Amino acid sequence: MVMSRMQYGSDYKKIPAYSMGSGSEMEVLPDLFTYTNKIVNVHMVGHPDEKQFVLVDAGLPDSADEIIKVVEKRFGEGAQPEAIVLTHGHFDHVGSIIELIEKWNVPVYAHKMELPYLTGQKPYPDPDPTVEGGMMAKTAPMFPKEPIDLAGNVYALPADGTVPHMPGFEWIHTPGHTDGHVSFYRQSDGALIVGDAFVTVQQDSLYKVMVQKKEIQGPPVYFTTDWEAARASVEKLMSIEPYTAVFGHGKSLQGEELREGLQHLAANFDDIALPSHGRYVDDEK
Repeated sequence: MVMSRMQYGSDYKKIPAYSMGSGSEMEVLPDLFTYTNKIVNVHMVGHPDEKQFVLVDAGLPDSADEIIKVVEKRFGEGAQPEAIVLTHGHFDHVGSIIELIEKWNVPVYAHKMELPYLTGQKPYPDPDPTVEGGMMAKTAPMFPKEPIDLAGNVYALPADGTVPHMPGFEWIHTPGHTDGHVSFYRQSDGALIVGDAFVTVQQDSLYKVMVQKKEIQGPPVYFTTDWEAARASVEKLMSIEPYTAVFGHGKSLQGEELREGLQHLAANFDDIALPSHGRYVDDEK
């Protein structure tokens, strides 16, 4: 493993963000566990009795100690994942990843189209404070967007759709929020790790983020740059008919609530998810 050259973007910093769900832990399935790191979810895939697991996403900046503590609470003192697998590379999903790699010495996997943002090659498009939305959208320019550089520690997900160290799961390309955004699906029981392809809290609303009001929404508006792709990704995930879903933001869903909510979002995407105006919305008109 290569560690000496890893670095965060020059604009990475601790973000003053909080929700009423911060610190919550939920065993959604016997081998699917969610920890809420302030306003974003980190997932652990693996049965605690077997001690082999994968971490999905890596939380906000300056959160490594909290994530490690939750990991060891679930899997035992000194436990470490087989790998870290990313839905995408936005700052709230990779904010503590370098410290975690340094602690655990494990590889990271992401979609090949996401690698430029994870190897220091290029920044994400600017977040859009002009987009229709609440206070979180208005403050988006303060969020880090510069690429991090994981040097030789990050690899492309296998082209055959499998997910390293996550037997039974496949990755599904769900772009729109980012070019290389992926979701992870296990057909045997319908478990879906959505990432930010759609969420269950209106992420641009400061109030709803703080109280974690549960409602199916499209991807966070201020970082989503391709709304046609985002719509197609929601339709793709609806078509596989997942039974249980966990998200990058918001509470998990199961059964009829998930099925009906996802169908409603897909059928009414423009009304529910698509902002009426914004830099990336206007580009598509």
